[in-house]
Amino acid sequence: MPAFAANLTMMFTEWPFLDRFDAAADAGFRAVEYLFPYDHAPDAIAARLERNGLTQALFNLPPGDWAAGERGLAVLAERFDELCSGVERALDYAGATGCRRLHLMAGLGSAADPAALASYRRAVRHAGERLAERGIELLLEPIKGRDMPGYFLTDFALAERIIAESGLPTVRLQFDIYHRQILHGDVTMALRRLLPLIAHVQIASVPSRNEPDGEELNCPILFAELDRLGYGGFVGCEYRPRGATLDGLGWLTGR
Repeated sequence: MPAFAANLTMMFTEWPFLDRFDAAADAGFRAVEYLFPYDHAPDAIAARLERNGLTQALFNLPPGDWAAGERGLAVLAERFDELCSGVERALDYAGATGCRRLHLMAGLGSAADPAALASYRRAVRHAGERLAERGIELLLEPIKGRDMPGYFLTDFALAERIIAESGLPTVRLQFDIYHRQILHGDVTMALRRLLPLIAHVQIASVPSRNEPDGEELNCPILFAELDRLGYGGFVGCEYRPRGATLDGLGWLTGR
C-alpha cells in the first residue's frame, strides 16, 4: 500500500486545527497535508509535527483572499508582487515544517487568454526557481471547474506543457485522482504515462468526494498500480468524510 497523508483541512474537523495533528497520528497516519497553514505560527505547526512523528507532505502557497473567493494569484499579472511575497511567506513555513513540496494555485481565469497564460508561466518560473533554491518542489494541479468554477488550470495536458516549458526539474505534477477521473478519465493509463512528472497523488471517491471505498473508482486497484509503478511519494486523503472521520477509516485499516 502507498504511504497515506491525512488532509487536515477536510479530515478530523471534529478537532481544532492544531489538535488534528494529534488525532491523525493517533489514527495511524504518519504524514499530513492541508490547504493552508497561515492562520497559525510556523513553530506551532512544527511542534505538532515533531511530537507526533509526522511528515508534512504538502501545503499550498498563499492564494490571495480565499474568503472573498480568490483561488490563487498566478494568472493575475497585476498581483505578481503579492505572489512573490506569498512565496517568501510559504518558504518560512516550509523551513519550519520540513515540507519539501508546495502547490501553486493558478487562480481564476481563462486558459484561452494569452495574458493570463503569460502571467501563469511567469509565476511558475519565479516560484519554481525560488523553491528550487531551498530544495523544494513546486507542484501544479489541474482542478475541475465543478469544484472551483472559473479555475484556470483544468487540463492535464496544459499542466504537462507548462511543466515542460518551465525547464525546471523541480516543477512537477500534483495528480489528484478525483479531479483526473472527472476531467478526463483514463486514470490508470495516465498514472503510467505521467509517473515521471508526478510528485504527489491525492484520492477521494467519485463523484461524492468521500472516503475512497467505492463509487466510480476501484481504489484498491489504483493503490496496487501505484505500488507496481514504484511510486514513492504520498497519497493525500483529500476527501470529506461521510460522517465522523474515525468511523470512515475502514478502507485504510481493513476494519
